[in-house]
Amino acid sequence: MTKPPKLLSGGNPQIPKGYGDGPVQAYIAAMPGWKKRIGTEIDALVVKTLPDVQKAVKWNSPFYGVERNRWFLSLHCFTRYVKLTFFDGTSLDPMPPEPSKHPKVRYLNIREDDPLDAAQLTDWTLQASRLPGEKL
Repeated sequence: MTKPPKLLSGGNPQIPKGYGDGPVQAYIAAMPGWKKRIGTEIDALVVKTLPDVQKAVKWNSPFYGVERNRWFLSLHCFTRYVKLTFFDGTSLDPMPPEPSKHPKVRYLNIREDDPLDAAQLTDWTLQASRLPGEKL
């Protein structure tokens, strides 16, 4: 019997680093409670928008990119929200609402009862996918 992934602070699943859909689906499956719904919806939206999107899990977070090691989006579980990170978020119009210490990064924090604005997330995903992406 396989042991379930350990949950780190904020309920973030500890998933081994890996490339492809498998590690990302393992992360989503391990997201606790309502956060799993958010992870599932975000992943489906990104795949619907960009069917050839590249995926990986690094630093216990799913990453999305247009080519391997060029990432435009990641997500991470915190206690009260799921944080979407747009690595070149200041180039998006409109910018995602939450600032970062990093000059180009912007965040969107999604709480349990927040409606998911699929149209805005699709637009940001398309815009972000056309930018050079972060090499991480």
